[in-house]
Amino acid sequence: MKHYSIIPLLSGLLFGAGMVISGMVDPVKVIAFLDVAGAWKIDLAFVMGGALLVFAPMYHYVIKPKQKPLDHTEFCISKSQLVDKKLLLGASLFGVGWGVAGICPGPAIASLSGFNIKLIAFIIAMIFGMTLVHKIQNKSQ
Repeated sequence: MKHYSIIPLLSGLLFGAGMVISGMVDPVKVIAFLDVAGAWKIDLAFVMGGALLVFAPMYHYVIKPKQKPLDHTEFCISKSQLVDKKLLLGASLFGVGWGVAGICPGPAIASLSGFNIKLIAFIIAMIFGMTLVHKIQNKSQ
């Protein structure tokens, strides 16, 4: 085992802790953030802004000049520039699911530690949906 293979684990723990501390795992708070025409709560915009303040310099310093990550030969970034029906449909379904559920998959997984039965059901349904689409796509190829 390489000494830096712990980096993804620590990154994931840091990400999850940030999601919980910021409140991004609270569906009520997320729906209030998405309700721009009603009782809009802007606080999650500051969370996203803070994340961008950390990410943007790292993107320009590490990822954009194509430096190599510590534990892989390259970063896992899509090389596709194509905006097609599949991308638009998938993005739309993701957005609708996020808006209806009030939570994004990343924060949902981060909030599993709270043993919220609704979030557990959401993650099971998400995994089922991903598996179903994967099987459909494999059949059509």
